Amino acid sequence: MFHVGNARSLLLNWVVARQSGGAMVLRIEDTDAARSRPEWTEGILAAMAWLGVDSTQYEGPYSQTDYADKHTEAAQRLLKEGLAYYCDCKREQVQARRDNPNLGYDGFCRERGLEAGPGQALRFRIPEGGPTVVEDQIRGRVEFPHEALEDFVIARGDGTALFVLANVVDDVEMGITHVIRGEEHLSNTPKQQLLWEALGHTAPVWAHAPVLVNDKRQKLSKRRDKVAMESYQAEGFLPETMVNYLMLLGWAPGEDREIMPIEEMIPLFDLADVNSSPAFFDEKKLRAFNGDYIRALDVEEFVKRCAPYLEGEGVPWRPEEFDSGVFAQIAPLAQSRVAVLSEIVPNVDFLFLDSPVFDEKSWAKAMKPGIGAEMLTAAIATYSDESLDWEAEALKGALEQAGAAQGLKLGKAQAPVRVAVTGRTVGLPLFESLELLGRERTLERLRAALERLNA
Repeated sequence: MFHVGNARSLLLNWVVARQSGGAMVLRIEDTDAARSRPEWTEGILAAMAWLGVDSTQYEGPYSQTDYADKHTEAAQRLLKEGLAYYCDCKREQVQARRDNPNLGYDGFCRERGLEAGPGQALRFRIPEGGPTVVEDQIRGRVEFPHEALEDFVIARGDGTALFVLANVVDDVEMGITHVIRGEEHLSNTPKQQLLWEALGHTAPVWAHAPVLVNDKRQKLSKRRDKVAMESYQAEGFLPETMVNYLMLLGWAPGEDREIMPIEEMIPLFDLADVNSSPAFFDEKKLRAFNGDYIRALDVEEFVKRCAPYLEGEGVPWRPEEFDSGVFAQIAPLAQSRVAVLSEIVPNVDFLFLDSPVFDEKSWAKAMKPGIGAEMLTAAIATYSDESLDWEAEALKGALEQAGAAQGLKLGKAQAPVRVAVTGRTVGLPLFESLELLGRERTLERLRAALERLNA
């Protein structure tokens, strides 16, 4: 699945590329075969397209495995130049030689002169001296003492390159000038910078954006948190909302503005202005953003965006029961009440079902003794009067009078009617809903509810 952190990194790269007139490169880093499947790549491309970054916005996608020969060539070059060596040490042997098991490899095979062979990995030789200094556009100057860096593996015993080498070789081959990614990759950077230099190239501009955390200030985890972009898309978050919100994680455009289209953000954005502190991925705030974006849509556009949720699989009504004309009439009222598009179904289902689906808590709350049966009876009598105009204001006034006769204000008087008709205590404006539902269906539901209550 496409992680929200990857989506944020994608947007930062895209914005910087557009600012500079450069090109963003999409590379699928698939050297780990167990973690690479074609359908996952398709998911990445689909999520990117949903965010507005389609195939016209980047070069690629390229596959890392297509450059395997270049990786092997680079590894052998480093070996030939004495910048790498073979090692046959097993993990348990390394740990046995260390008083502190947390320390890394101890350089045991540096001078043994081993040849290539089964089970023998190729390690990069960390240069003497140091430190390696990473000039990061977001984090500033970061120093990595060489004594804290182990001679790391760059190729397996079968000759295939590990990610750390493959990544650098691919970047060199593709002319990458800026590497903009999440903070969790910062620890790889000194190794990659050393490889850039060992291969005779100047390292790119580095920028490591702050890690995303949940409300407990824990790093977002796919095992614990909702992080898949696809799940937000399915729930009915708008892509423009996601782009806007993700860009604000660690950066602000100034002037206390938050709701802002990406086209207005691009000229304002600067990597140096990104905060290095962890960024809180606040789903509640994201939902509020989404509600704002939904309310800003033209009604016709709102109807269009709701269509997949109303006409797709899993809706509670049969296809022939859905009336797009009726929905178009209620859409302006629904638009002001949903935070995500998937909420449209429970808000309007009563209009397209033969009978409402009762929420039992709502039923118990509305149908209390002394109120439920009395108001249902009064509403049936009131709404059976053919002389009553069947429009929202008249329906409201009539029920208000009926409630007053029972000693009830409108708020309490309408609760049993709402539940009888819609199945819930909360939803769209009641009287506009009754107007659309019609006199016959409204009375049918009121009588059925009274019968259920009496039973």
